[in-house]
Amino acid sequence: MTAAGLLQVGIYLGVLLACVKPLGSYMAKVYSGSAPLLEGVVGPLERLLYRLCGVDKSAEMTWRQYALAVLAFSLASFIAVYAWQRTQGWLPLNPQALPAVSPDSAFNTAVSFTTNTNWQGYGGETTMSYLTQMLALTVQNFVSAAAGMAVLMALIRGFTRHTSHTIGNFWVDLLRGTLYIFLPLSLVLAPLLVSQGVVQTFAASHEVRLLQPTVDAEGKKVTTQAIAVGPAASQIAIKQLGTNGGGFFNVNSSHPLENPTPLSNFLELLAILLIPAALCHTFGELVGDRRQGWALLAAMLVIFAPLLASTTICEQSGNPLLAQLGADQAASDSQPGGNMEGKENRFGIANSTLWAVATTAASNGSVNSMHDSYTPLGGLVPMWLMQLGEVVFGGVGSGLYGMLLFAIVAVFLSGLMVGRTPEYLGKKLGAFEMKMASLAILFPCAMVLVGTAVAISSDSGRETIFNTGPHGFSEVLYAFSSAGNNNGSAFAGLGANTPFYNGLLGLSMLVGRFWVMLPVLAIAGSLASKKSVPVGPGTLPTHTPLFVVLLVAVVIVVGALSFFPALALGPIVEHLLMAAAL
Repeated sequence: MTAAGLLQVGIYLGVLLACVKPLGSYMAKVYSGSAPLLEGVVGPLERLLYRLCGVDKSAEMTWRQYALAVLAFSLASFIAVYAWQRTQGWLPLNPQALPAVSPDSAFNTAVSFTTNTNWQGYGGETTMSYLTQMLALTVQNFVSAAAGMAVLMALIRGFTRHTSHTIGNFWVDLLRGTLYIFLPLSLVLAPLLVSQGVVQTFAASHEVRLLQPTVDAEGKKVTTQAIAVGPAASQIAIKQLGTNGGGFFNVNSSHPLENPTPLSNFLELLAILLIPAALCHTFGELVGDRRQGWALLAAMLVIFAPLLASTTICEQSGNPLLAQLGADQAASDSQPGGNMEGKENRFGIANSTLWAVATTAASNGSVNSMHDSYTPLGGLVPMWLMQLGEVVFGGVGSGLYGMLLFAIVAVFLSGLMVGRTPEYLGKKLGAFEMKMASLAILFPCAMVLVGTAVAISSDSGRETIFNTGPHGFSEVLYAFSSAGNNNGSAFAGLGANTPFYNGLLGLSMLVGRFWVMLPVLAIAGSLASKKSVPVGPGTLPTHTPLFVVLLVAVVIVVGALSFFPALALGPIVEHLLMAAAL
């Protein structure tokens, strides 16, 4: 890694960590029922929406009622997004007169945005009208993220309440997360992005004359180019803040109108990890022990930092096969050096790999470089980060409750080692909690591996794999790792916009979202009903470096045992073949 790259990464991590405490404390106040900074502005709107929707904010829900509310809201969201896509040809704000989206693609996209995955098998500027982008996709960027935060709050109440049968009100949690957290932050970020050149307009595409005419695939002369524009900045702000990741344009955040400058790149990259990191402090505030939150954040950073360094070193070292062809991959004043295939010259290696690792550590999925063009080991890291369960920061809410599931497993294992009933945050962990945690951790893993096996074994799955050998296998494995863990990024060499992949990847997204959410809510209900156990001499401290090491080990071992054989068939063997060709 170059000195400039180290400086850029250091500044980014420094700013991110500096934001953790103030934002985390503010979010703790929001979910505790107070938000002094915005109460006078947002409070009347909040109360109006409660009245319009018939919500009694003082009414509490059992975990089953909470789960039913989550499922009902998600189903309604799916139907709305699907309907917008299928009818957009007859609706306004469609200056390019784009037709209705095909049924299989509309299904996949509706599932994708409802589950906070934002996997896209289409080009946004050539498929979705402005109205669909705003009312279907951008709205889901807000509410699907807020739903994940709501489930996290329910789990936290499970730890803090005693002999209680309720864990909060989903509609209140959903609305407060949207109005007091995502909306204000988006209203700050979107104008900043516009100031950097990110487009925000209802105008149609601009037709411009090419400086150098060319010919198309049929040999016809081409003298003009249509430059797509649209209301992009508003969607980009929340797609990053809500760890959604869906791009307004096909090439996502590598597009110069979606991410035009170094400052816009830094702001968007900061937004990806901002809320997931701050939620660790929120957790510590709400459970009454800030050290618990810092321990979880430390575990995330212990995994994140070495993997970031590994990816950057792999890409900065370059591709030896390109070096054999005479490509200059040495860093200099005029170029960043390294493997620049699929990367933007304006971002270089450090900002490309930092984004790649951050977006797959979080369940964001936006990209400013093409992961399919990374070296085999450089591309392995983003893939494996998703396979860990998106718990290294992870999605807003979903990342932290996923890490808490691993914490429950780590505490249980430590209890087995010392012969004591495991306790976490004053609650005894029994067979029920372990069964639910195991289901939530293992089912997405199984969905990834089974989906990959089905795709590789079927004619429909193989016919749109455009690369042969281990790299083609990696593309399929990456796709199901992304869908099954609600990430949304892709190895772009796979033709995934087919009925086969739209259907199977859609199923993977549903399992990755709700097969984790429902066990988490069941655990929340079980913990809330238990008495609090006072700390004793045999209680394992869960805020110490020892526990951080134990938690990191559990996360890595589960990921390694689950996916090492599959990774050996893909990026690992591809790396060995590349080395053998030298």
